Amino acid sequence: MTRVYEVESMVRETMERFGRIDVLINCAGQGYDAPVEKTNIDTFHRIFDLDVVGPLVAMEQVIPIMRKQGGGAIVNVSSGTALMYLPYNGAYSGLKRALANISLTAREELKKDSILVSVMYPYITLTDFEKNTIKDAVPEGDEQDGGPPFPADSAEYAAQKILEAIQRGEAEIFAHDWMKPRANPNP
Repeated sequence: MTRVYEVESMVRETMERFGRIDVLINCAGQGYDAPVEKTNIDTFHRIFDLDVVGPLVAMEQVIPIMRKQGGGAIVNVSSGTALMYLPYNGAYSGLKRALANISLTAREELKKDSILVSVMYPYITLTDFEKNTIKDAVPEGDEQDGGPPFPADSAEYAAQKILEAIQRGEAEIFAHDWMKPRANPNP
């Protein structure tokens, strides 16, 4: 369960030290690979709490502060998987899609307060994310045929994209242009 008191403490300590909060970056998360029919509901709840509820609680804590100070920026880091339908990734990508939808809704709600909310969709990043991904009932050797189509990004590259989201204030920032959803030419 999200430890609301820890998020409240983080926000309080930040305000005590700096006197304001101009930017919130929600970048915590953990991956979960499992077939839909074998998704462990307890694991799903824990990942939901971290990947969706945690960012929402942090937003709830900083929005009144940002409103009072006349604005701010919030960047919620989703996942490129939120834009895809990958085997064994339904639970995780669904949660990251939920985070994106919450972010874009908050953007509409908060624009009158000069609080810009953006969602960033990273690609595979050279971190320990995959090593720490929980894998349930994924058939051996069936994780990724042939590996990813493009080389992974450095953590610095992903951080630069987050910075771009803050600077540009765009609704959505994609790690790469090829990740952007294409309009259906045959509606």
